[in-house]
Amino acid sequence: MARELVLYCDGAARGNPGPAAFGYVILEGGEKVAEAGECLGIATNNVAEYKGLIHGLRHCLELGAAAVRVRTDSELMTRQLNGQYKVKSPHLVPLFQEARDLLRQFKNSNVEHVRRELNKEADAMANKALDKKI
Repeated sequence: MARELVLYCDGAARGNPGPAAFGYVILEGGEKVAEAGECLGIATNNVAEYKGLIHGLRHCLELGAAAVRVRTDSELMTRQLNGQYKVKSPHLVPLFQEARDLLRQFKNSNVEHVRRELNKEADAMANKALDKKI
């Protein structure tokens, strides 16, 4: 049976731009199968959000996922990836393109916006990485 994963991803920046990090949590059948967070140095919140998505998608591919459901509290990133908004910031264009390329590698994928309180674990991973660095 094809592996279907759920990816919760988030980014955090203290200042915008400022010290930044991303975090993600991967679930399968409601069970956590992976989680990670990493510092990015100085970046904007939107860059951190995209980095969380990109690293999470790569991990899902490494785990052999055929399908992925992405859940993020970044409304901007969700709307950009779903074609509702154009990517206007030049520094986000390559991140957007990389994310789209990764999403295309799955047989089935979707990106949905969730309220911040439903994304607590990914947020915690980003903040934990940021706390270690500062």
